[in-house]
Amino acid sequence: MRRFTLIVLTVVLAGCGTAWNDPYPATDRGRNILYTAFTDRPKHLDPVQSYSEDEITFTAQIYEPPLQYHYLRRPYELIPATATRVPQPAYLDAQGRSLPADADPVRIAFTDYVIEIQPGIRYQPHPAFAEQPADISGFHALADFPNRGTRELVAADYVYGIKRLAHPRLHSPILGLMGEYIIGLNDLAQSLRKSAPAGRQDGPDGWLDLRDTPLAGVDVLDRYRYRIRIKGKYPQFLYWLTMPFFAPMPWEADRFHSAPGMAEKNLTLDWYPIGTGPYMLTENNPNARMVLARNPNFRGESYPCDGEAEDAPNGLLADCNKALPFIDKVIFTREKEQIPYWNKFLQGYYDASGISSDSFDQAVQVGSGGEVTLTPEMRAQGIRLTTSVATSTFYMGFNLLDPLVGGSSEAAKKIRQAIAIAIDQEEFISIFQNGRGIAAQSPLPPGIFGYREGQAGINTVVYDWTDGGPRRKPIAVAKRLLAEAGWPEGRNAKTGEPLVVNLDTTATGVGAKTRIDWLNKQFQKIDVQLVVRSTDYNRFQEKVRKGAVQLFYFGWNADYPDPENFLFLLYGPQGKVKQHGENASNYANAEYDQLFDRMRAMENGPERRAIIDRMLAILHEDTPWVPGFHPKDYSLRHAWLLNRKPTKVGNNTLKYQRVDVAMREQLRAEWNRPVFWPLALLVGGLLAIALPAFLGHRRKESATAGTATNAC
Repeated sequence: MRRFTLIVLTVVLAGCGTAWNDPYPATDRGRNILYTAFTDRPKHLDPVQSYSEDEITFTAQIYEPPLQYHYLRRPYELIPATATRVPQPAYLDAQGRSLPADADPVRIAFTDYVIEIQPGIRYQPHPAFAEQPADISGFHALADFPNRGTRELVAADYVYGIKRLAHPRLHSPILGLMGEYIIGLNDLAQSLRKSAPAGRQDGPDGWLDLRDTPLAGVDVLDRYRYRIRIKGKYPQFLYWLTMPFFAPMPWEADRFHSAPGMAEKNLTLDWYPIGTGPYMLTENNPNARMVLARNPNFRGESYPCDGEAEDAPNGLLADCNKALPFIDKVIFTREKEQIPYWNKFLQGYYDASGISSDSFDQAVQVGSGGEVTLTPEMRAQGIRLTTSVATSTFYMGFNLLDPLVGGSSEAAKKIRQAIAIAIDQEEFISIFQNGRGIAAQSPLPPGIFGYREGQAGINTVVYDWTDGGPRRKPIAVAKRLLAEAGWPEGRNAKTGEPLVVNLDTTATGVGAKTRIDWLNKQFQKIDVQLVVRSTDYNRFQEKVRKGAVQLFYFGWNADYPDPENFLFLLYGPQGKVKQHGENASNYANAEYDQLFDRMRAMENGPERRAIIDRMLAILHEDTPWVPGFHPKDYSLRHAWLLNRKPTKVGNNTLKYQRVDVAMREQLRAEWNRPVFWPLALLVGGLLAIALPAFLGHRRKESATAGTATNAC
């Protein structure tokens, strides 16, 4: 009995000090750490290869391109990162003679950008900058190398990084695009493919030394200045200078990680990035967790002091001019399932969270007027909700090469317009997006220059302006358009055959079936038969490339915040079938293409806005897309996580965020305090069972002892 009592006391006392469910080691308690999660493991951390959102979450904190976006200002504004200033373009004609800033873009053959970087910036500590033992065969991680060093960032590092875009074994996803602009980049890529050793990067000739390899359009001017020359006038090029593709690369690191045997141990730049940014990757286990730690050599930067009107009341200016970064370490834990992620967030073990469909009703409530607020349970925990419309668009595309729905004939155009009216995007957003989106009027989302609010921005082919807002045209209008196209009540006026359209999709599963059922009902409203052809992703992409589709669903996230990055999706020379571009609809309109050529070479202003207005009017009339929606991002954070503002184009955001560690510790302890009464009930029940047996056993022992005494 005594032993049982000791066991119970041990269990109870073990839980008195801290929460039993804390997933982190006791040594991390009270430390300045941000806790977050990731779902998909990053594939590439080498800056010339990395492009996905899962990858840039890490690379944007480590590498420093010359430019960045102001964290708080909207519309998005370019500011220096390592550069001393945002470079101004210098225009040249075909003979290399200077042209004025207002020169006709037709006369501009080249544009020069001279980038000057700040002196004194140093790389993170890294083995590549220090002498290592001769025998490194027993080293299996970067931490195994005993020596660390650093050096100053110089202009030549940026030039070396740009040359790596042409590396034949790295397959940079932007080589094709940048080759169209940067003078000599395609020539360099072709030359390297011919001269570089074939095979893997870890062979005896694994390091491809690019220091003395010439690149016509990129050169070092001096220790802190370099020049990039591009073809023609392309103002959007400055946005590319915010991306890790244009981060510096020290040749020492490239040589170090390309040494024989490094690839087998994952000791590559694709696994261990090196940069001058506020953080460095100290642990890389993409199946479990990844850790960013403060770079002790970071150049220093101050928190901004201005932004949008609502930033001050929202507390986003409280840290004005304070030194960045605020957080010492960021721990990313891989969560493959949404429910554990959500539960850990509610317990305070993750500092922020998105909202999945499964947790939507638990997190937010939607009022009768469509307003979104937190549920009382969330408010009681002090959880904060941030919403923003993403710089993204989703749409249903028509293949304009298709003989039924394609082409520029009035009949085909009216079929497309009728379908666009019939598909109720507002209902789709309500049912399948939990209201998280706004119906699209054009390819341009809010926050992008050229987007217009209110009546001036509606698609007049699909909507009427009624009672102060857009209202989808009646189904009767869609049916009339079909009749005018030669398909009254969904049948060919001459042959009587039904109007059948095909939608190709990769969607599968229960959720997909529900969406397809809903979509069928949309087409039934106008007596059109929809055939859904499901296939795997690779087969779907192949059909799109060959133009073997009629209708398809696509989406686009902005690479940079400029209308050109959306409107090029319908630019004729970008046709998917003929030019292998991003225009999956294969749309071609001569006037639209001419206006696009003018628009993309212009700075923002009234003239550019007028051109965009005309381009959107053309798209409304031609209807190459069924405009879908622009998603709304819903983000939750605990009260202790400060300075968090959503953005889709600025990715180096961890340095601005701050954690009130004391508040987090206090609230975690309150929310996860051990509950002992069930254990007390259990112990009481066990005692109720065990005590009579114990007492009976003692009585039996006493009786036996008494009998033995009498016998004596």
